[in-house]
Formats: sequence, structure tokens, C-alpha cells
Amino acid sequence: MSWYDTEVNQTKSFFHWEAKMVLGGMRTEDSSGGCERAIARHEVREIEQRHTADGPRQDVTLDEEDDVVIIYNRVPKTASTSFTNIAYDLCAKNKYHVLHINTTKNNPVMSLQDQVRFVKNVTSWKEMKPGFYHGHVSYLDFAKFGVKKKPIYINVIRDPIERLVSYYYFLRFGDDYRPGLRRRKQGDKKTFDECVAAGGSDCAPEKLWLQIPFFCGHSSECWNVGSRWALEQAKYNLINEYFLVGVTEELEDFIMLLEAALPRFFRGATELYRTGKKSHLRKTTEKKLPTKETIAKLQQSEIWKMENEFYEFALEQFQFVRAHAVREKDGELYILAQNFFYEKIYPKSN
Repeated sequence: MSWYDTEVNQTKSFFHWEAKMVLGGMRTEDSSGGCERAIARHEVREIEQRHTADGPRQDVTLDEEDDVVIIYNRVPKTASTSFTNIAYDLCAKNKYHVLHINTTKNNPVMSLQDQVRFVKNVTSWKEMKPGFYHGHVSYLDFAKFGVKKKPIYINVIRDPIERLVSYYYFLRFGDDYRPGLRRRKQGDKKTFDECVAAGGSDCAPEKLWLQIPFFCGHSSECWNVGSRWALEQAKYNLINEYFLVGVTEELEDFIMLLEAALPRFFRGATELYRTGKKSHLRKTTEKKLPTKETIAKLQQSEIWKMENEFYEFALEQFQFVRAHAVREKDGELYILAQNFFYEKIYPKSN
């Protein structure tokens, strides 16, 4: 049994939708109780009724440009809230839907039956297209369910130690997004350095094992801490199944590339990130940087070495993509214009 199975006590992966759409409605992203779930489901029904008021649901047809779904299976504490708020702020202007995937106890592994439901929802729910889905869910291969048109996966990862430190203090002090919310470890004043020195469980190397399984997916081996197979599968998926994977440390460049490549969703995103009030919305409170001794101790772990290998792999790939998409001038990055064209087209038209 993996450490994650123990953490969630083998919870049933029940998930529900919380839609924030072009037509408006209450945001319930942070809900967990039955009342909030009912509100979220009511929102979905209300939107569907508006969309289908002029005809039956099966008659909904989509232009190719609108028949698109993006899935952002966000890794915790990687600036995912900051990025997701860009999507929320642009959805009305750019005319797409945003839906939060809320799984019970944030379990990133869905049951087999929920996997089927999720794939069916995402692919056949025409009223929600174009759609941007986000949530703490590990990668799911739509192809094995017989889906012909797969969604576009994107993600952001972070230096593994920095991510763990941020999560450690987040559980104790929260952040400036919801400062009044009581956190699970609230009251524990022990610093990350003290935790590592004492061999505490919340800062153990095993807690670093998160970004690899998020990219690896729903196979049991993905969640076996220290699995070399999981690392290689995560690398394979990053290259072959993800449209673009950015890094927290270069988030603005990630947003710039998305705007250039997928303007249907991200037109205006770069300027919004640079000037908007929400660009750095969520900052963990009371976070203290670890000492060099603490970092060195964690870096002795084989788990850190594997997670860091994956991070460096993702960073190299992102920088490769960026180098072929932008040019620097006077300290600013500029997206390259189209750099190919067609010629020698035969047969000639009359």
C-alpha cells in the first residue's frame, strides 16, 4: 500500500462539478458540504436549461474551434490558483466555460466508475464546450476509453523542495486567499527546519512524491513512492500527452506561450497577469525559507533525486519550447510571427 492510500484511508473517489460559466452564477469552488453541492448541481442544471431552451440537447452542434476541452490537472502548491484565476477572469470575454473538478478529500485517484463518468462528461457535454476543467486529479488517459478526440492537457510544476515547504506552511497558516479558514495543522508552530531535524512525517522525503504520480496517472505503480517506472511514465506523458507544461518560477512565460498558441482561451492572459490584481493572489502565510542544511538533508533522498530529475526534465522541455517560440529584445520577450508558408501548390486552380 502506498503512503497516499494510507493518507486518504482508501476514500471513495466521489466527485462533483462546480461550474463557473459565461452566463454567471455563484462560485462554490471551496465548498464541501451537501448544501454547497446542491447549489453547484443547480447551477449546472440552470445553465443546461438555458442552452437547450431553443431545441433538444442532441441538436447542439459545435464549430471545430469550439469543440475543445482543456484539462488542467493542477498540482497543489504550484501557483495553480493564480493561474486558474486568469481563466476565470477571461471566460466571459473569450466565451468559454470553466469547471472545477472537486473530488472527495482532494483524492487525485478516481475510481474506475468515476473515470468512466468523467470521460463521458468531458467528451459529450456539449453545452460546456469550449471548456476549461481544473482540479487536483492525476492524469487520465482518455484513449483507453475509446475517445476519438482527446482533451488538451496542460500543467505547471515547481521545484520539489520549494513546493513541499509551501505546502507545509500552508497546512499550518493558510494563505492570503482565505485568511480566516482554519487549516488542518493550525496551531503547530514547528518550522520546516525543525520538522526535518526531528524526522517529522509532514516533511519526510516521501511527501515530495507528488508531481511524478500526478503526471504518471491512475496506475497503481504511479503511487508507489520511488518507482523508477512511474518516473519514466511521467516523462513519457509529459512529452506525448501534454500540450504544454510550465514551471512556477517562469509562470508569465507559460501564460504568454498559451496565449500565442491557444488564443481561443487565453487571448489577453499575459496582460491580465502582468497588470491584474489576482496575478499573485495566493501567497502562503508565515512561510520561512529552509536552511542550506535542511535542503542538503532532503537532497540525500532518492525520492528527491527522482522528483528533481522530473522537474529538471520538465524545465528543459519548457525552455526548449520557449526558445523556439519567442525572441528577446531590450529585456522583453516577444512571440514570433508565423514562420512557415505554403508554396508549389498543385494542381493549379483555373
